[in-house]
Amino acid sequence: MRELPLNALRAFAMVHAHGGVRAAARELGMAHSSVSRHLTELDRWLGVPLLRASAGRGALMFTPQGEALGRATLAGLRGIEQAVAALRETRPAHAVTLSTSPSFAIRWLLPRLPALEKAHPKIELSVQVEQRLDALDDGRIDLAIRMGTGPWPDLHAEALMDDVLYPVMSPTLWQTSGRPTRPTQLASLRLLHDRDPQASWEAWRSAHGPARLALQRGARYTSSDLVLRAAMQGQGVALARHRLAADDVANGSLVRPFGRLDVPLGTSYWIVRPPAKPRAAVAAVIDWLRWQAAGTAAR
Repeated sequence: MRELPLNALRAFAMVHAHGGVRAAARELGMAHSSVSRHLTELDRWLGVPLLRASAGRGALMFTPQGEALGRATLAGLRGIEQAVAALRETRPAHAVTLSTSPSFAIRWLLPRLPALEKAHPKIELSVQVEQRLDALDDGRIDLAIRMGTGPWPDLHAEALMDDVLYPVMSPTLWQTSGRPTRPTQLASLRLLHDRDPQASWEAWRSAHGPARLALQRGARYTSSDLVLRAAMQGQGVALARHRLAADDVANGSLVRPFGRLDVPLGTSYWIVRPPAKPRAAVAAVIDWLRWQAAGTAAR
């Protein structure tokens, strides 16, 4: 270990990653000549050529030994980088990181965070919009809120809230469309589609019709927040999750043209966390989430 030319290995790893000396020099913040000098030093120290001689200004060509060393040094340095980042980001006992979808964060969680601060002024909650759950394994995220039904292998999942679906549209579009009040009138309206498989218009058509409702037409959006924003702008009728649309319905930004008709979804939101007993701050956030979920019922 004492004899390893670490600076030269680091420079070579960047050359291998970027396929060139100039790009590696920019990444490392050093002169092009310095990176070249490190490569020469490494070749001399190893006694084995790492680069093939190439004509012109094309991408560098690595020997088999150079490829093997490049992969190994790059993997090692990235592992060190991740370990250092984890240590630098070590959080105090009262810090909690929660992961969820963008739509749930914007439409349900963020409006309620002042209540969390009031109930637990010492807790610092960070919210990440991230669908992957592998960060739960290495401690970067303490808990996640997920829609759907899983499965979430090797994780503890606790039911948080149920939900229902119902159509929503802007008050202006409702007025200009003749104030529709019957599901049969959906046939003449433009539909907005959510990529969320649980919020499909097929579920509404099966429950309330009309049977001739054409589901192929209408714009499609990759998030529930986008489809609700499009509905508020009068672009069409969206099939909304109540938990995400309730505030806009309450303040009049959206209307429910068909009254209390809805499609029950059952349990739709889950708290997902590692199976080990959570820290005190994490447990407090979980209790607060349960309290917030219990305060409103899907309708």
